Amino acid sequence: MSTPGSPSQPTTQSASPSVDALAAAAERRLRQEEQSRGLTAAQMAAQHDKRQHFRRLIDPGIVRPNSKEQASRFIETCTSTQILLTISENLIKEPGNPKYQRFKPTNSIIKRDLVEPKGALEYAIEMGFRPEVENFQPFYVFNPRRIEDIKIGAAMLKEYVDLETEKEERRALAKKNEKAAKEAAAERVKLAFMDDRQTKQMRDEMEKVNRDARIARAQAASSNSPAVSPVPDDLMPGSGHVLGRLGADDADDAPPEYEKMPEIAQ
Repeated sequence: MSTPGSPSQPTTQSASPSVDALAAAAERRLRQEEQSRGLTAAQMAAQHDKRQHFRRLIDPGIVRPNSKEQASRFIETCTSTQILLTISENLIKEPGNPKYQRFKPTNSIIKRDLVEPKGALEYAIEMGFRPEVENFQPFYVFNPRRIEDIKIGAAMLKEYVDLETEKEERRALAKKNEKAAKEAAAERVKLAFMDDRQTKQMRDEMEKVNRDARIARAQAASSNSPAVSPVPDDLMPGSGHVLGRLGADDADDAPPEYEKMPEIAQ
């Protein structure tokens, strides 16, 4: 718990609303529409129960019992959902138009995406369609007295598609961000490797320059030093002339002989 004056703790919730929050917002919007229509509390409760019933008809009614291919076709491509939505929305817009009041289950598209998937045809029946036979041909015909049911069923279909679309967009965004993060990490590793190579190359070049400079200084010092005559092998450092052993060449330069001092009388 934060105390007064202490920095607020960072929130852990996502910036975008969750799927549950979107569903709750959709339910609140429907309740507000019902209130604007002047429905009583009992009627609103009945409408809510009906919406929950249609929601269960979609999931788990349609989604879970079907194979992965059928479920993905219903959720991702929304083929079955779109057919149900088209049928219901056409009837809501033009309830008196006979061509929108029925569909033929033997039609190839209707059979594949509405009859064969578990729960899809049951959803159409719950919206108000009943099987009938005309001229030995099977049809599903809408009961005009079920107009409120088809409105609720269409609203729940659209709500489900919107929520699934939101989840799919989030999954795609998360996957995209994950890929971008991996690419960024790989780029950082690449740049670090290149930086290390450049650093090593610069260091090697500096060492070479310093080494060449040391060699040049040593050569310059060697060329500027004075020449030293070699010392003969028969002369040792520190040797000199010994008195009394003068050579012939040194006789003229010899000092005069000292005169003998007289003996001191005893």
